Amino acid sequence: MATNFKNQMSELMKQSWMLVKVYGFSMADAMKQAWQVLKLKVALKRGVVKFYYQKLDGTIRTAWGTLKEGLIPETKGTERKNNESLITYYDNEKASYRSFKVANLIKVG
Repeated sequence: MATNFKNQMSELMKQSWMLVKVYGFSMADAMKQAWQVLKLKVALKRGVVKFYYQKLDGTIRTAWGTLKEGLIPETKGTERKNNESLITYYDNEKASYRSFKVANLIKVG
């Protein structure tokens, strides 16, 4: 359990510094956003989650997504490189994979 906590805190700090360096967040805002992202990632692995984010065209998107095994179809093909500035999820409404920038997450639930 302690190593899981340490890994989450490490991920939280990496995410925070990325938000500060790339998107110009203050450290306080970056920490808040990183906590929200961490909570979303955990919730996505547990089941279907409702969340909101801003699309690149400026509109707000309400999404129902998941990353829980058994609720998503098998993926075939090549593995993609993990991008730390994106959250990828399976959209239950569109029945396909979607992604958005970490900085654009507005609210979970």
